Amino acid sequence: MSAPIRSLYCLPLLALALAACQRDVPAPAQPAAGQTPPPVEAVQPLEETPAELKDVVEMDPKFIVGISYPPEANRYPGLAAELHRYAQGAREELMEAVGGAELQPGTMYDLSLNFSTLVDTPDMLAIAADGSSYTGGAHDNPLIERFVWLVREQKLLTAETLVPGEGDWKVISGYVREQLHAALSQRIDADELEPDERSRLIRSAGKMIDEGSGPDVANYQQFEPIPGAGGKLSGLRFVFPPYQVGPYSDGVQTVDVPAAILLPHVAPAYRDLFVQA
Repeated sequence: MSAPIRSLYCLPLLALALAACQRDVPAPAQPAAGQTPPPVEAVQPLEETPAELKDVVEMDPKFIVGISYPPEANRYPGLAAELHRYAQGAREELMEAVGGAELQPGTMYDLSLNFSTLVDTPDMLAIAADGSSYTGGAHDNPLIERFVWLVREQKLLTAETLVPGEGDWKVISGYVREQLHAALSQRIDADELEPDERSRLIRSAGKMIDEGSGPDVANYQQFEPIPGAGGKLSGLRFVFPPYQVGPYSDGVQTVDVPAAILLPHVAPAYRDLFVQA
């Protein structure tokens, strides 16, 4: 990726850094001419076990990091630890790349990660992690993760515990694949391609859909609760990062699965989370 493009990409993070400075959070001093920059690991390292999640801004001649957290996550230490663990893992990957690479002039490695609240009820707090990390190459690496915290149980709700039966995923997978194929056809039709080109794209992209949305619980790890009536859920939105069910250019894809389809396959302990048909 060219230096001008990288510079444009870093502008939002620089704005975040300036905002942090206005909150009296000092930015690390830049080395004077002729001085050796400080070791990467010495620049504002994240705490191992923070008592409270706080936004993170790090700037260095080689990289820039911006991480933001929602204040709601601090209500539940277990959830806060999960969010921090994910952010720390993304940061460590960036640091490994920075420490082992010879950067081209004008190239800036960066990490931008935003945690946002999706659902906040007495029963659950759902957090989305969205961002990207640039460690070299043609484009950024997307960062996509979803966290659904069960308040009463004080634990994360996972796809494995929500739908424990392997056979149950066949029904959910069938519905998801149908929706993804329909969306693919609509996108290709909108491009008004020649018949041969349309057929080629349908085959190649359709193969990615079939492989990335098969009835394997590993394909359905990222999901968001969809709020419904009476504080219950009307369904789940499954989130697929780039490359899972389509090329990078298609970006993040999602499929909403209504409660009526999910409920027969949800573990009995969690059926009361959903609107009953």
